[in-house]
Amino acid sequence: MRVAVTIPYFDFFPEIRAELETAFPGTKFRTDRSRFDEDELIAYLKGHDAAVIGLDRFSDKVCASLPELKVVSLCSAGVDHIDPAILNRHDIKMWWAPGINKVSVSELAVCYMVFALRRVHEFSNLLRRGRWTGPVGFGGDLRGRTVGVHGCGFIGKEVIKLLQPYGVRLLACDRVDISAFCKDWNVEVVDAEELWARSDVLTIHLSRNESTIGMYTGAVLDRMKPSSVLINCARGNMVDEIALKERLESGRLAGAAFDVFAVEPANGNPLLDVPNFFASPHIGATTRDSWAAMLRSGIHGISHAWRPEPGVYPFD
Repeated sequence: MRVAVTIPYFDFFPEIRAELETAFPGTKFRTDRSRFDEDELIAYLKGHDAAVIGLDRFSDKVCASLPELKVVSLCSAGVDHIDPAILNRHDIKMWWAPGINKVSVSELAVCYMVFALRRVHEFSNLLRRGRWTGPVGFGGDLRGRTVGVHGCGFIGKEVIKLLQPYGVRLLACDRVDISAFCKDWNVEVVDAEELWARSDVLTIHLSRNESTIGMYTGAVLDRMKPSSVLINCARGNMVDEIALKERLESGRLAGAAFDVFAVEPANGNPLLDVPNFFASPHIGATTRDSWAAMLRSGIHGISHAWRPEPGVYPFD
């Protein structure tokens, strides 16, 4: 099996790189951190049977140009950049492990709840500008709040577990039956309308698909509880960023903290200029623990790939 790796992260984990080289001698590694365009991806993978990838996109053109390619093994947390129908047309199998970064992302989400409520970003920026005190008001505690979790998959469930000691009321909404889990963890199952109306803090943990892209329109943001806080450590393009900016500036929403954006990199995004908006550059899984697990999963997938089915999880 001739293997090529399209992501540079194995260089940070020499012991895991050695594991891959031992299992598949002659593996081709990449150190350049820039994104491939189609032609570059084709040239890089030419003559290889398996690709260990991050967020590379495999179009019909790419797949047709790589007749030897039989396996695409994902190290990424999501699969929204993969079209299963295209892979099937070209007889390419894939590997992906759900929930592999759930601890890292859920810890970040809980951290951002506290950051947004306490207005840490605003106070920190004041300090950087040389002000120790100023008329910025007060933050709030997480304890005693109602936290709504929209999407109760691997990460949403982990968020709920992490929030148990905080003394919060927990609401959860999902399109599948989560009643057994919620009963065990003292969570009230509600529909989306009730989730929006009652949550002091609302955290999004939905997959990005046709049903969730653009879900949080301005009209939905207006149905959220006044002065609530919105957290998104899931995927970009689910929240109308222009509408969110307007509601943060007007005070309709008290704050927001996002790790993901509709367009990434998000340099120059107008939301970054809003004082009560806290942002990070898609770092949800950027811990050594998560990446070690994801890289090992990518290695495992070379020999354990499966045929994806359009319309079937995770492509639903």
